[in-house]
Amino acid sequence: MEALKTIAQGTLRGTTSDGVSRFLGIPYAAAPVGDLRFQVPAPAPAWSGVRDATSFGPTAPKPGYAPPFDGLLPEPAIAGPDCLNLNVWAPDQASGAPVMVWIHGGAFVNGSSAVPVYDGATFARDGIVFVSLNYRLGPIGFAYLPDAPANRGLLDQVAALEWVQRNIEAFGGDPTNVTIFGESAGGMSVTLLLSSPRTAGLFSKAIAQSGAIQAAAAPSDAALVTADFAARLGVEPTAAGLAAVDTATIVATATEFGAEFTAGLDPQRWGATVVSSAMPFIPVVDGDLLTEHPVAAFFGATNSGIPLVTGTNLDEENFFLIPTGITGFITDEIAPALAARTGAGPDVFKLYQANRPDATAGTVYSAFLTDAYFRLPALAVADARRAAGGRTWVYEFAQPDSRLGMGACHGLEVGYVFDNLYADGNDMLSAVELTDPEVRRDLANAMHRTWMTFARTGDPGWPDYDESRPVMVYAGSGGTVVNDPRGDERAIWTA
Repeated sequence: MEALKTIAQGTLRGTTSDGVSRFLGIPYAAAPVGDLRFQVPAPAPAWSGVRDATSFGPTAPKPGYAPPFDGLLPEPAIAGPDCLNLNVWAPDQASGAPVMVWIHGGAFVNGSSAVPVYDGATFARDGIVFVSLNYRLGPIGFAYLPDAPANRGLLDQVAALEWVQRNIEAFGGDPTNVTIFGESAGGMSVTLLLSSPRTAGLFSKAIAQSGAIQAAAAPSDAALVTADFAARLGVEPTAAGLAAVDTATIVATATEFGAEFTAGLDPQRWGATVVSSAMPFIPVVDGDLLTEHPVAAFFGATNSGIPLVTGTNLDEENFFLIPTGITGFITDEIAPALAARTGAGPDVFKLYQANRPDATAGTVYSAFLTDAYFRLPALAVADARRAAGGRTWVYEFAQPDSRLGMGACHGLEVGYVFDNLYADGNDMLSAVELTDPEVRRDLANAMHRTWMTFARTGDPGWPDYDESRPVMVYAGSGGTVVNDPRGDERAIWTA
């Protein structure tokens, strides 16, 4: 059934079914093309008449996932210049409803709001006004350029949140009760936005899933990446230089560059603060949107009054190591040397080995990297905010429900959070036959309900992170609070 809404830009035509209205592909900023390609997001133009909002808008230019990840993650690609768009799902007749804004992942080079598992109908069904958004990716969104604003992809996210403040009441949402949440690069984006003094008033709560402070490059390091990338294109490492290159060439070259970057991870060549993230095009501590490193900002009490839920999955790194076959090549002889590349002393990896006496070297290495790249950054945020008086809750997703024996791997919790386990394409990652359907349903209900409770009240329902380090561990049919899980492994890194 047709649904109409009037916002600041004009009137939208969406659809309504089963008590949920959908308005898709709404531009929140002008198309980032021509002179706007490397600039701050410009205001979206108004329109006359009624604008169709019944299908997803264009996705940001991106390469699509390379094998084997293309067989695990859906990656819709929709052509068109107006990629700075968002989607709204709202309960019919909503008024003053909590708002949740989803920021997708994809290592800052992939992803979009059109992935089927991100369908917001399940949230709207349960009384939430749900928003998802696209933002500029790869070099167009994140290459550090001396003649262009930094962090253009993050600035897009800010522009979308400003749009929410101006327009969400038209959909029945409360602009004073906005929760931002995201996974992977989306979780990192949430943490970075939370650390910025410029985002005050745009949201009141935050949830970061499998992403924290991993992506915060020093400008000098980010400039090394830009110089190397621009040299491949035969242009100057500036916005003016890149402007002479068509978007398809930029995307294709960035894909080749990213593969070489990930294979080498050379801090001398590309800078330690970039290499530590294992991603070439990431947000930069530019002194403007990001005035200092997020941990320093949190110790300094930036936005400490905003409650945060942050967490990770038990087997994050399995997603990156098992499908690629890397796990099988790691032996007891080479694993310690690989672990040393993170900067950890030899005693750290030895502890992981001692705690897993029957595990293969590849399994131990995966657990080690999961902590290095995911769990420890999340706990660093929780510790910094606790020191500054902020309230933070920590969770761990531990349900081993993925294909290829990947356990509770990266990205697996998203279907549970959305209560959307049977979305098109979600079975590429989640092996439905591994878990009893009732257990899956109960766990999805528990996580989905908790995320909404937090959006409504600012408290997810378990003790916040204090000196006893309580963590809500989700597995089986629900969650159990565990104080300082694997505390010896956590502590040895900081020791």
